[in-house]
Amino acid sequence: MPFSIKQWSEDDRPREKLLKKGVSALSNAELLAIIIGSGSVNENAVELSKKILSQAGNSLSELGKFGIPELKKHKGVGEAKAVSIAAAMELGRRRGSSEITEKRIIRCSNDIFLLFHPVLSDLPHEEFWLLFLNRSNRVIDTQRISYGGLSETTVDVRLVIKPAIDRLASSIALCHNHPSGNAFPSPQDKLVTKRIKEGGALLDVRLLDHIIISDDKYYSFADNGDL
Repeated sequence: MPFSIKQWSEDDRPREKLLKKGVSALSNAELLAIIIGSGSVNENAVELSKKILSQAGNSLSELGKFGIPELKKHKGVGEAKAVSIAAAMELGRRRGSSEITEKRIIRCSNDIFLLFHPVLSDLPHEEFWLLFLNRSNRVIDTQRISYGGLSETTVDVRLVIKPAIDRLASSIALCHNHPSGNAFPSPQDKLVTKRIKEGGALLDVRLLDHIIISDDKYYSFADNGDL
């Protein structure tokens, strides 16, 4: 039988340690242990958290790619704990992307990458997002329009242009992710980009760029002369 966390000294218990020393004093495993709340019959919450992180290569980015079924493969992780972990990972992504609402100015492809990287970099599936900009290239809003990948979900040009018009956007940028690790565009990526550029031009909505994010790298259609 493992030692219960309650048997540890107060300075070593994750919750008490957080209260006394602050959240930055905790390891990733200790933080995860607080999220899942309890361990299994054979291991306490910290030990279970270490095993979960180990499966993810001790990478929070990789952990964020785990779905509910993968998390539940661990003995002691039921649906409730798996949901708690997934919710914590999503909160992290949303916090990272919250500065989008600060009406930032987009000056280059890297600015778009920095906005969407927290949202897309560790997803296990493809998502397609829009960035709406005013005449000064200042961010108006963002919107997800496709879930599951361009090869599985057809991106209707009307679903792109209509929200741009509704927001009085002068230009837009496209962004989606490649979970495979390969940031280069597929033929379908190029076709979708061409259709959206042509559709926007008819209504005076300029396509500024299309960014493909894969882990910590990206591909820019504009930088590579593909627009």
